[in-house]
Amino acid sequence: MRVIGIDPGLRNMGWGVIEMDGSRLRHIANGIIHSAGDDLSIRLLKLHAGLVEVIARYAPETAAVEQTFVNKDAVATLKLGQARGIALLAPAQAGLSIGEYAPNAIKKAVVGVGHADKIQVQHMVRQQLPGVTFDGPDAADALAIAICHAFHSQAVRRTQAAMLGRGALEITAGQARIRRSIE
Repeated sequence: MRVIGIDPGLRNMGWGVIEMDGSRLRHIANGIIHSAGDDLSIRLLKLHAGLVEVIARYAPETAAVEQTFVNKDAVATLKLGQARGIALLAPAQAGLSIGEYAPNAIKKAVVGVGHADKIQVQHMVRQQLPGVTFDGPDAADALAIAICHAFHSQAVRRTQAAMLGRGALEITAGQARIRRSIE
């Protein structure tokens, strides 16, 4: 499974692509899409075009985006929300399913502690993706988001497989009861 993690930001939108094969993770690529200037619409357009290009180039099968936390500054929160909209829009346009994760959930999945600092997160991303070089802190965060989603998706698949197996047993037992009642 190929996953793109996206760390929304209006000036710097981090992205990271990994592959998961069983429980093995492999780094594919990471980077940062930069936007500058005063015209918000142009900045959002640049973020969108850059993210669409990354998705087309690396062909992920699923995406994950960090949820926005609320700042004391309402204007900054609103602008970050607009960048997050781009982070959700581009993968949706490509037909990808999208997971959304709170910052503490990402840290807990990658480090084991929900209140880990950026240095701890980067250290654990390096441990899980040996040899990785980050294009910057936003790209490292995006890789952590992708790792969190990969782990979460794997857990969901295991649960579904277990439920299907259990359901098959229940159907088999039910069929046996029906057969006994018919005989």
